[in-house]
Amino acid sequence: MKEITGAKIVLETLKYLGVKDIFGYPGGAVIPIYDALYDFEGLQHYMARHEQGAVHSADGYARTKKVPGVCLATSGPGATNLVTGIMTAHMDSIPLLVITGQVSTSFLGKDSFQESDIIGITSPITKNNYLVRDIFQLPDILKEAYILSKHGRPGPVLVDIPKNIQEQKIDYDKFKNLLEKDIKKINKFKSLYKENEILEFQKLFNSSKKPVLVVGGGVLNGDCVKEVREFVDRTKIPVVSTLMGLGIFNKDDEKYLGMIGMHGLVEANRAIDECDLLICVGMRFDDRIVGDKSKFSPNSKKIHIEIDRAEINKNILVDLPIIGDAKDILKKTLELDLKDDFETWSESFKREDVTDEKDLNQISTLNMLNEILDERYIVVTDVGQHQMFTAQHLDIKKPFQFCTSGGAGTMGYGLPAAIGAQVANPDKKVIAILGDGGFQMNQQELILLTQYNLPVKVLIFNNGALGMVKQWQELFNNKRYSSVILDINPDFVKLANAHYVEGEKIENIHNLKRLKDILEDDNPYLVDIQMSYEHNVYPIIPAGKSFEHTIGGE
Repeated sequence: MKEITGAKIVLETLKYLGVKDIFGYPGGAVIPIYDALYDFEGLQHYMARHEQGAVHSADGYARTKKVPGVCLATSGPGATNLVTGIMTAHMDSIPLLVITGQVSTSFLGKDSFQESDIIGITSPITKNNYLVRDIFQLPDILKEAYILSKHGRPGPVLVDIPKNIQEQKIDYDKFKNLLEKDIKKINKFKSLYKENEILEFQKLFNSSKKPVLVVGGGVLNGDCVKEVREFVDRTKIPVVSTLMGLGIFNKDDEKYLGMIGMHGLVEANRAIDECDLLICVGMRFDDRIVGDKSKFSPNSKKIHIEIDRAEINKNILVDLPIIGDAKDILKKTLELDLKDDFETWSESFKREDVTDEKDLNQISTLNMLNEILDERYIVVTDVGQHQMFTAQHLDIKKPFQFCTSGGAGTMGYGLPAAIGAQVANPDKKVIAILGDGGFQMNQQELILLTQYNLPVKVLIFNNGALGMVKQWQELFNNKRYSSVILDINPDFVKLANAHYVEGEKIENIHNLKRLKDILEDDNPYLVDIQMSYEHNVYPIIPAGKSFEHTIGGE
């Protein structure tokens, strides 16, 4: 009688689900799974150098390939090292299947070696999680978890598998029956809106004189970029974007005013402040956008199109919530008789692009990248000043071309996420734009570029500081620069060379021209771009303040 182990069931089920790539790090509680991987065909495993690197790589994979990313780690510290990455994906609604090993069921709850209650730890930051206690449930649980991660509002799902379940064996034919049978029904997402709410949308829209459309990450997740663009083309209203919505429109789109929020462009924030109707699609009114709630878009009626009813009225009270699939709802609005006489309102916003930069800094570097980059490129950033400069000044030309940690603001995200993006898109050119601080948090992942021949280009915006914290200390703490000046950094080029990656320093603006040749090359490369920490990112609206308190960007 042919038998199969629980460990092999994990791999066969992933393959059955269409998974091609997984990111992981071995350990005692997942040795059976790694043993099964040894000669398993159909899955490529990428060995990170830290579990946080594995989960961020799975995240970058998911964001740019539009399928769930998969990562694997052992129990205890291996599992807890995934928590930051799980929270990162949770905050930005990114589908992940996270698989962890666990101590054998007979040792559960006994403070056994490398035991942690990863189910309890991750419950607030996952859509669901499962502790497998029966090998016969393993195929169903994995299938359900994978589907659930991308169902409705996407997010991470965790499956915790005790070691003895991985080692158990069952009849192979029984497994095949379990694999191929339908899983227990996941309730299909149903839009909750009523037809009268669509008619109310028409009434509010046609009675407005100064409407603005806000697009967020939910437009990308909901696959409704086409409908959003058609809505703007038809109605002629101005449109702005959250950080997670970058790429839905680009600088060439006449009605697009740019990113909103704390570091949003002045004209985009002004449109929010002055409008009389705010139509928000797939965004969640987080504090970096809202600031002072009492003064946020003070004269507008607010329509919120959102798939997750938990987001309705959570931060901002709205006049018309429309709960459901954004693609479906937007199609309904396109059937309405909507007026389109908003040209005067749209033209009242004049965008001023900053291009006259004579020094080597973040803006001049991004201007050079704008001359080079086309639709072949995917740009991944870490978190900090370089991230906001990139969001403001890089011309993101299409959806899913820009990848960053939004809600969580996770330093150390950029390099491993770029690795995941490159694995997911071998035909694309992936650039990781990092700060010198964030790079050092997961710099160990550099070796994957060599090991797996991944041609990621790492651009370090090296200003010798934790730039965003330094900027806040400068503006709001009397320039008391406490633990933010990185006056002793590694030699990043030598560090790259130690990982068998070529690299060079760029120390003046004339040498920026080197980027064109570097980015066109088919090998991994690190560029240490020397910048001054005195260059801050503006405009900025202080935390908890309103548009009227904008600093810079006049």
